[in-house]
Amino acid sequence: MAKYTIGIDFGSLSGRAVLTDVENGQEVASATLDYPHAVMDTHLAATGAPLPPDFALQDPADYLLVLEKTIPQLLADSGVSPAEVVAIALDFTCCTLLPVDADGTPLCFDPTFSQEPLAYTLLWKHHAAQKYANRMNEIARQRGEKFLDQVGGVISSEWMFPKIYQVLAEAPAVYEAARYFIEAGDWVTWMLCGEQHRGYQYAAYKSLYVKGVGYPSRAYFAAVDPRLANVVADKLTEPDCMLGDKVGELTAEMAKRIGLCAGIAVGASAPDAHIAALALGVKKEGDMFGVLGTSGCFFLVGSEGKVVPGTCGTVADGVLPGLYGFESGLCCLGDHFAFAAEKLTSAAYQKEAETRGIPMIKLLIEKAAQKKPGESGVIALNWFNGNRSTLVNSDLSGLFVGMTLTTAPEDLMRALIEATAFGWRNIVDAYENCGVPVKQIIASGGIARKDPFTMQLYADVLGKEIAITETAQAPAASAAIGAAVAGGYYSDLIAASDRMASKKDRVFRPIPAHTAIYDRLYAEYKLLHDYFGKGGNDVMRRLRHLAAQQK
Repeated sequence: MAKYTIGIDFGSLSGRAVLTDVENGQEVASATLDYPHAVMDTHLAATGAPLPPDFALQDPADYLLVLEKTIPQLLADSGVSPAEVVAIALDFTCCTLLPVDADGTPLCFDPTFSQEPLAYTLLWKHHAAQKYANRMNEIARQRGEKFLDQVGGVISSEWMFPKIYQVLAEAPAVYEAARYFIEAGDWVTWMLCGEQHRGYQYAAYKSLYVKGVGYPSRAYFAAVDPRLANVVADKLTEPDCMLGDKVGELTAEMAKRIGLCAGIAVGASAPDAHIAALALGVKKEGDMFGVLGTSGCFFLVGSEGKVVPGTCGTVADGVLPGLYGFESGLCCLGDHFAFAAEKLTSAAYQKEAETRGIPMIKLLIEKAAQKKPGESGVIALNWFNGNRSTLVNSDLSGLFVGMTLTTAPEDLMRALIEATAFGWRNIVDAYENCGVPVKQIIASGGIARKDPFTMQLYADVLGKEIAITETAQAPAASAAIGAAVAGGYYSDLIAASDRMASKKDRVFRPIPAHTAIYDRLYAEYKLLHDYFGKGGNDVMRRLRHLAAQQK
């Protein structure tokens, strides 16, 4: 009888599940569920009350619904019986944070807190904690805290402790009521097996945890704010697992809810893009991989833990066992393109898309592809959701330069695609300038599989080949690989990856003539990048703060 594992990728807007053959990694079925509450960034669903600027919340009930809907669909579509499924594991966008009580119940489920926004899930792109991140950075620099080396010198508002600090400052009743603050991925795993565990990769990349050292000291937190002095002891537990570890067994109650057999292995959760290396066949120093979705996550494997300013983390065993994993990314990638399709078109374009029966985003990309590099005369800054790497500043915002009365929607779309490419190239430059080589690039995700124009443009801008793998669900497939190890079917993650990784089936190679033009455009991008991002002109922050005051 064949054996299968299930991997579930909890993304920003949906949960995606895959059913995978343990023997060869074949994805025999997949299922997706959009979160009913989506991302709450303008109004709180429970009350309709408006949310402050830069909030990004979710309802954790949606995550349980993903389990209840997608897993039965996998079984129905594949004809696989529950008895053939031997293990389950998941990944999650991070840092996506929940305040919960002692038994793991989210505080937003409690009527006492159902109308308090900060009792809900704080999604990774919840950037309203920026001023708290600023305070933490200021004190860390004053004290010469060594953990800053691991995170590229800057604590991001996207991470755990600035968000916890915001809850303490703005919703102290929630802070007091919370027995734990926990990553959403660890929480869902808790719901599956009935035991709380914390993944090492979540803690190391998003919670300032340093292997062999631990979380930052009580003295540091006390210096930031005396009320935070005991935050680690009072609100957290130590990380105790990594992808591939078995953390428990599926409870009878949860098995009944999701249609699987009680007692199967539950594997440790891990961050979504970080673990994609396993399904992509990443194995050696110099391998970079990108997971291209609503945001862009880029990881590089190295043999030494070098400090690279502005990166999100340099973590031992953070991507693959025995190697250092360097994390960086763009806060906004596919979200840029969706913005252009929704906001930057006209009635004539809408009519054309409807007549042809295609999405607006496809129409704009088709039209953008007909232009030559540099033809539109427009360049953009890709900071419509702030900057993650290498400036680490959520107060930054987007910009178009070069618009005229003849500028068309496809010119703006192309400028945004090019801007994300320039952002990626800036990340590659940061690594190589610090002596961390980028030898091979592998890409995955829906954009990588479905949008050859964008992938060719990326290769042209980077001046490097980009290989594409068969899977469009690398994080979920990697979670399934981790589940196979947790279930005892492989001795370790590398052995499992060797058998179950997706094959590369396409390579985009840079076109020299295009690369020459993009070298010139990238130089202009860097001038704008440094002027608006490194202190030449702080107008973006001032405008955002003024807008917030007027709401």
